[in-house]
Amino acid sequence: MFEQKNAIESLKEGLFYNSKHVCEAVGESEINAADDFSEGYKEYMNEGKTERESVCYFEEKAKNAGFVEFDANAKYVAGDKVYYNNRGKSIILAVIGRRSIASGAKIAAAHIDSPRLDLKPNPLYEDSEMALFKTHYYGGIKKYQWTAIPLSIHGVVVKGDGEKVFVRIGEDEGDPQFVITDLLPHLASEQNKRSLPDGIKGEELNILVGSRPFSKDEGSEKVKLNILKILNKKYGITETDFLSAELEIVPAFKATDIGFDRSLIGAYGHDDKCCAYPAAEAILGVENPEYTAVTILTDKEEIGSVGNTGLHSSYLKYFIADLAAMQGVEPWVALRNSECLSADVNSAYDTTFADVFEKRNSSQINHGVVITKYTGARGKSGSSDASAEYMGRIRKMLDENGIVWQIGELGKVDIGGGGTVAQYIADLDIDVVDLGIPVLSMHAPFEVIAKTDLYMAYRAFSVFFK
Repeated sequence: MFEQKNAIESLKEGLFYNSKHVCEAVGESEINAADDFSEGYKEYMNEGKTERESVCYFEEKAKNAGFVEFDANAKYVAGDKVYYNNRGKSIILAVIGRRSIASGAKIAAAHIDSPRLDLKPNPLYEDSEMALFKTHYYGGIKKYQWTAIPLSIHGVVVKGDGEKVFVRIGEDEGDPQFVITDLLPHLASEQNKRSLPDGIKGEELNILVGSRPFSKDEGSEKVKLNILKILNKKYGITETDFLSAELEIVPAFKATDIGFDRSLIGAYGHDDKCCAYPAAEAILGVENPEYTAVTILTDKEEIGSVGNTGLHSSYLKYFIADLAAMQGVEPWVALRNSECLSADVNSAYDTTFADVFEKRNSSQINHGVVITKYTGARGKSGSSDASAEYMGRIRKMLDENGIVWQIGELGKVDIGGGGTVAQYIADLDIDVVDLGIPVLSMHAPFEVIAKTDLYMAYRAFSVFFK
């Protein structure tokens, strides 16, 4: 009987699909490596909360790793390392391969924008002796989650004379922080009757920025005047300069370990910086690859990849075309022979809200990187839907290199849905599939990932490039 049971279990192991916990699949040394890798990630998460800050962070790291600014009129040879900064809001890192670009490139594409609040063009006002900023939310958020938490302000102001002023308030020790107020429970009986999406309305996401008047003299809007005086003294700006500014409101939380065992990381912006960081770190370590390796960290994914810094534009296509022109190759040949990992997250199975997940096809924390064959909503609307052949190649690559991975969907068919940059990569005739990290509390001001999944993503991108 015992032998029969063992035979059945062995047959199941050989025939059934079961994702494995990373800690069961790898040795202690890899767990320690995951913990070490996560320390650098947490540092990045504190420094690169916005797309502009992320570009600055990775541009500096690239320069230190020997990358030089891309010149479309230059000639590059195998092993050369270049970067292209697209308007300060997206960046491409590339290492030229030994093969001609006619054989295609290996591309990892992640996004570095995250759901947030943007200041309106004319944001500052005073009401009842309080100064506030009006905001417009960016990306898919639950608005009620953004009240009564510490906030910081990041971005740029372009003054009337063209000078660019960088703003970052609320992150450093001793900085003031900001907040959106909410009703006390005692007075919220009418608010509680609202549906959850309308518990806080868009026009109620107003940032409290001050309450002291400029002087004791008679006059209106003295609190607003005092705020403008402070901003003018520190940054040299006037109220008109807000019209040509990009100022983003993000949570002031620092990235931190979660759990008694410190196995998880809590932070703002895991989506999609937890994929951007390992994709960037992987290419920074590439030396003399067979195929040209490319990591693209892009903007605007959270609102549809629009604009000239999002992947719905042509800047990736033009970059590959420039590389192709240097080698006398038609750009469409380079593109059609390229392969891409669309480095984006998936929703981790949350046992507290199990009813919205289809467990057999959901990714789990600590089960490694998740391959998402298709995204989209309901009938796969807005999805690129990777081919079986390309899925097979990526699966083989991961298995042969001992990288723990799993499959995943974004919730039940008639409930879930979402999109990534994969569809825009596919538009270029490139084979592409989503590969990323499962996230708990996705799009919340404070999300959670597992350190082991983060490290498996780094290993996956490293193997992909090499």
